[in-house]
Amino acid sequence: MTHIQKAGSFGLGDRTVKRLGYGAMQLAGPGVFGPPKDREMALTVLREAVFAGVDHIDTSDFYGPHVTNQLIREALRPYPDDLTIVTKIGARRGDDAAWIPAFTPEELTAQVHDNLRNLGLDALEVVNLRIIFGIHGPVEGSIEEQVTALAKLQEQGLVRHIGLSNATRTQIAEARRIVDIVCVQNHYNLVHRDDDRLIDELSAEGIAYVPFFPLGGFTPLQSATLSNVAARLDATPMQVALAWLLQRAPNILLIPGTSSVAHLRENLAAAELELPQDAVVELNGIAETAAT
Repeated sequence: MTHIQKAGSFGLGDRTVKRLGYGAMQLAGPGVFGPPKDREMALTVLREAVFAGVDHIDTSDFYGPHVTNQLIREALRPYPDDLTIVTKIGARRGDDAAWIPAFTPEELTAQVHDNLRNLGLDALEVVNLRIIFGIHGPVEGSIEEQVTALAKLQEQGLVRHIGLSNATRTQIAEARRIVDIVCVQNHYNLVHRDDDRLIDELSAEGIAYVPFFPLGGFTPLQSATLSNVAARLDATPMQVALAWLLQRAPNILLIPGTSSVAHLRENLAAAELELPQDAVVELNGIAETAAT
């Protein structure tokens, strides 16, 4: 069995989680919409993740919609005491699978209750506010009203901790003036490194950074340098990309997703991969090459 504790751990709210977790988004159907092609396999992947030591699962009720949360409930409830489930709110799905902003306080409150019901929980451990002023990346705009609504839900005991997703530094600072922010979930990987400075700032504050699309998302990372480094280390390119993220900063928590048990095991094995310094230097150059 892969010893994912080798990747270390980091604080997430008042919990400490292993730095290599699991993202449930890919358990839904194509385009993160509708039921999975193989429901039993989806349930098996979730159970295998927890059996392997994963104690941090990322999900949302707009995956499916409702599909991944219902699968998590069926596969894992009653939940292990050490399992931290993190969810996201801020959008809903149209009948055509469109991603539609749902960002008013009333809509956010309704989404919290949807997540509670479909996960079968009395309180959500961490709720990330997905900021959707821009589709392709963070865009400035006040989130005071939305964060205040979440703070009220926290006061009611329905939400224990609050995070942000697709956020700018200005928005993070604005939110922290209202409530404690325990994590930031933004797009970041070997190639997409806009948040380099932000990661270091959050690390100094003890705030977790959770990169989404750590392996490139719907367009998997492809690089001759990445492939060459992987071949030298007798690893897969995706394992190397995950190991690079783990070595990038101690506050990075990973949530790579998959609907395959074999791919899950491959991802988790990245916890045991130590990159030599010359490999790190080569990999760092990928982003510089992509920018030119």
